[in-house]
Amino acid sequence: MTESRNTYMKKRKIFGLILFCFTFFIYIILFSFKRDLIISSLQYFMHIFVKVFYITLIVFIFIFLTNLFLKPKSIAKHLGKKSGLKGWIIAIISGIISMGSIYLWYPLLTELKEKGMRKGLIAAFLYNRAVKIPLLPLMVYYFGWLFALSLTLYTIIFSVFMGIIIERTS
Repeated sequence: MTESRNTYMKKRKIFGLILFCFTFFIYIILFSFKRDLIISSLQYFMHIFVKVFYITLIVFIFIFLTNLFLKPKSIAKHLGKKSGLKGWIIAIISGIISMGSIYLWYPLLTELKEKGMRKGLIAAFLYNRAVKIPLLPLMVYYFGWLFALSLTLYTIIFSVFMGIIIERTS
């Protein structure tokens, strides 16, 4: 199993290097014909890179702190099979307060899963990312407080149901 994984990873690295070289080559060719296009493309790339960099840095800091302070035994206690209500509350609150692109959270969630976090709690975390505290006042303004409160409570409640379903089916 590990041999096939190592082979897969080597192929993936080689493909990534080939793709990078190909893209770099295309940029060099286009630079000689369309300098303005390449410069605006690189400026756009830097703009996106700076936006994503800070969020990525925060996620990697969380991963570092997780590795530093949280041991598999601790994660199993708070987010594992016997975590109970406390595990659901942690997953719900952390999902609500998490920021940034969801794709940046996948490495941290994968690591927590490998250390013993339940799949249902991961589902609840991901589900509750739909609740955005900064957007709640805007939702109240446009749709009313009853709608905003109902939608938020339903999201939280159904995150637990979805987590339970995922745990029972996997």
